[in-house]
Amino acid sequence: MKHTLDVGEPHPMANSARNYIANIPEEKLAIWREAFASNAIEGNRVGEICGETLGRLMNGHGVSDRYVLGLAWAMRHGGDNAK
Repeated sequence: MKHTLDVGEPHPMANSARNYIANIPEEKLAIWREAFASNAIEGNRVGEICGETLGRLMNGHGVSDRYVLGLAWAMRHGGDNAK
Protein backbone atom coordinates (compact mmCIF):
# COMPACT_ATOMS: atom_id res chain seq x y z
CA MET A 1 0.00 0.00 0.00
CA LYS A 2 1.37 3.36 -1.03
CA HIS A 3 1.06 6.28 1.42
CA THR A 4 2.36 9.19 -0.66
CA LEU A 5 1.16 11.10 -3.72
CA ASP A 6 3.02 10.83 -6.99
CA VAL A 7 4.34 14.06 -8.49
CA GLY A 8 1.41 15.69 -10.25
CA GLU A 9 -1.16 13.38 -8.64
CA PRO A 10 -4.04 15.40 -7.17
CA HIS A 11 -4.87 15.02 -3.51
CA PRO A 12 -7.99 12.80 -3.21
CA MET A 13 -9.87 15.52 -1.29
CA ALA A 14 -8.98 18.40 -3.64
CA ASN A 15 -12.12 17.95 -5.76
CA SER A 16 -14.27 17.90 -2.64
CA ALA A 17 -12.64 21.15 -1.48
CA ARG A 18 -13.18 22.76 -4.90
CA ASN A 19 -16.83 21.63 -4.91
CA TYR A 20 -17.35 22.99 -1.40
CA ILE A 21 -16.12 26.42 -2.49
CA ALA A 22 -17.97 26.30 -5.83
CA ASN A 23 -21.27 25.67 -4.02
CA ILE A 24 -20.99 28.82 -1.91
CA PRO A 25 -23.18 31.57 -3.41
CA GLU A 26 -21.21 34.35 -5.14
CA GLU A 27 -22.49 36.99 -2.69
CA LYS A 28 -21.07 35.00 0.22
CA LEU A 29 -17.78 34.47 -1.63
CA ALA A 30 -17.53 38.26 -2.00
CA ILE A 31 -18.07 38.66 1.75
CA TRP A 32 -15.35 36.07 2.42
CA ARG A 33 -13.00 37.86 0.06
CA GLU A 34 -13.59 41.17 1.87
CA ALA A 35 -13.04 39.49 5.24
CA PHE A 36 -9.78 37.94 4.09
CA ALA A 37 -8.65 41.30 2.64
CA SER A 38 -9.48 43.07 5.89
CA ASN A 39 -7.41 40.57 7.85
CA ALA A 40 -4.58 40.74 5.31
CA ILE A 41 -4.30 44.51 5.82
CA GLU A 42 -3.50 43.79 9.47
CA GLY A 43 -0.74 41.35 8.48
CA ASN A 44 -2.76 38.18 8.99
CA ARG A 45 -1.06 35.52 6.86
CA VAL A 46 -4.22 33.43 6.52
CA GLY A 47 -6.04 36.49 5.20
CA GLU A 48 -3.25 37.17 2.71
CA ILE A 49 -3.07 33.63 1.35
CA CYS A 50 -6.78 32.81 1.42
CA GLY A 51 -7.83 36.14 -0.05
CA GLU A 52 -5.45 35.75 -2.98
CA THR A 53 -6.50 32.10 -3.46
CA LEU A 54 -10.19 32.96 -3.42
CA GLY A 55 -9.61 35.80 -5.87
CA ARG A 56 -7.79 33.46 -8.24
CA LEU A 57 -10.61 30.92 -8.08
CA MET A 58 -13.28 33.58 -8.60
CA ASN A 59 -11.39 34.82 -11.67
CA GLY A 60 -11.07 31.33 -13.12
CA HIS A 61 -7.32 31.00 -12.60
CA GLY A 62 -5.60 27.78 -11.63
CA VAL A 63 -4.89 27.08 -7.98
CA SER A 64 -2.91 24.17 -6.56
CA ASP A 65 -4.52 21.53 -4.37
CA ARG A 66 -2.60 22.77 -1.34
CA TYR A 67 -4.12 26.25 -1.59
CA VAL A 68 -7.63 25.00 -2.37
CA LEU A 69 -7.56 22.64 0.60
CA GLY A 70 -6.32 25.42 2.89
CA LEU A 71 -8.97 27.85 1.66
CA ALA A 72 -11.79 25.34 2.06
CA TRP A 73 -10.59 24.49 5.58
CA ALA A 74 -10.40 28.17 6.56
CA MET A 75 -13.85 28.89 5.15
CA ARG A 76 -15.43 25.82 6.63
CA HIS A 77 -13.99 26.53 10.08
CA GLY A 78 -14.28 30.30 9.93
CA GLY A 79 -10.55 30.81 10.29
CA ASP A 80 -10.55 29.41 13.84
CA ASN A 81 -7.22 30.14 15.53
CA ALA A 82 -5.79 31.66 12.36
CA LYS A 83 -2.65 33.74 12.77
